[in-house]
Amino acid sequence: MTMTDPHTLTGAYALHALPDDERADFERHLAGCPTCAREVEEFEAAAARLALAASVPVRPAMREEVLHRVGSVRQLTPGTTPVERVRRSKGAAPARWALAACVAAAAVFGGTAAWQWERAQDAQQRAAQAERQASDLAGVLAAPDAKSRTVRVAGGTGTVVVSAQRDRAVFVSSKMPDPPKGKVYQLWFDDGGTMRDAGLMDPARASQSVLMKGTVDGASGVGVTVEPAGGSAKPTSAPVTVLSMPS
Repeated sequence: MTMTDPHTLTGAYALHALPDDERADFERHLAGCPTCAREVEEFEAAAARLALAASVPVRPAMREEVLHRVGSVRQLTPGTTPVERVRRSKGAAPARWALAACVAAAAVFGGTAAWQWERAQDAQQRAAQAERQASDLAGVLAAPDAKSRTVRVAGGTGTVVVSAQRDRAVFVSSKMPDPPKGKVYQLWFDDGGTMRDAGLMDPARASQSVLMKGTVDGASGVGVTVEPAGGSAKPTSAPVTVLSMPS
């Protein structure tokens, strides 16, 4: 049986395309081959950025369409009981019932309209925020001066992409293991030994791209820790990984 030259498997390994037996053999080779280790890191970083660059952008008109539908769809169907009760009443009582029904209907419709307006405003704000984050994230990844660094993280990879011109950073994970139940991965900027909160990762996604919160502001590296759901003001556990800023 002809054995495959392990030096030709760096690309397939970086894309998680090797079967289990070949992956195990290659990882044994990788432990003693600095050249292959460097190639794997470069392939993984390139694959992460290419996958994001190939994503389809949201149509500019989509937000307006969604907001239009949010504002026009009835969220609460008003009851008809007060009106039916008025129709069955006789004498002086119908006038009082009619007035009460009108007041009640006005309250219901007014409350429903206000609630729908608040929902539409909230949806508009969330959509605008998502658009800004997506635009900033794509801007970092596509920046002419963008630089990246990749490390292995417990069977997956973590890549930090930095743009000095934009003073922003993006963390790209690929097949990172799930955090423990009730926990979340939290990102940090390393400011000369002081860890600064840079946002949370989605615990339900093994592969994702996160626009790190705040500017890079001369940080020397990026750390990832496991924290309680909702995050922490300061790290409460040893870092899962630490990446120095790409140069």
